[in-house]
Amino acid sequence: MVEDQLRARGIRDRAVLATMTQVPRHKFVLPSFQHLAYADHPLPIGFDQTISQPYIVGYMTEAAEISPEDKVLEIGTGSGYQAAILAELSREVYTIEIIPELAARARTLLRDLGYTNVHVRTGDGYAGWREQAPFDAILVTAAPDHVPQALVEQLAVNGRMIIPLGAGEQEMRVITKTTAGLIHRSTLLVRFVPLVRSDTARR
Repeated sequence: MVEDQLRARGIRDRAVLATMTQVPRHKFVLPSFQHLAYADHPLPIGFDQTISQPYIVGYMTEAAEISPEDKVLEIGTGSGYQAAILAELSREVYTIEIIPELAARARTLLRDLGYTNVHVRTGDGYAGWREQAPFDAILVTAAPDHVPQALVEQLAVNGRMIIPLGAGEQEMRVITKTTAGLIHRSTLLVRFVPLVRSDTARR
């Protein structure tokens, strides 16, 4: 997986490559899809959600430029796989999942795998995790139609947000927060499931 899908497609960060070699992706895949756990495409995890393909996980992680002392926010826990990757590279990971069943499953799996620096919350990702802000990096693993203002506010200065934007086919956006404002850079064309919103927090 790492050689054929990541390194061969341009992922160069040694820490990212090493981490994706070590984290057992098959643990985060449903039993009926175990034989496809290391294939380079997304897989269903239930509730109309997916685990992203390995290349996209590697790409987003590399683009976030995670350092060992960083505090990271993930929006869209899903299977918990991306959170596990981030946990290997950073100090603390705060991850939000709006679907209670997925949040509970990921929380149990991450705990059983020994990740003590991952904190899972069931809630609306559009609102972020204000009491733990600011975050050095924010990864959004489902696609909103705009950049949530709460996430912009919770991103640290010099922090990076990696977020797919749009409906249908989307673009991956890398956003860097500076003292002068936000710098947006569009990179890949991607296709993510929509970022689900609650009825009580729309912004």
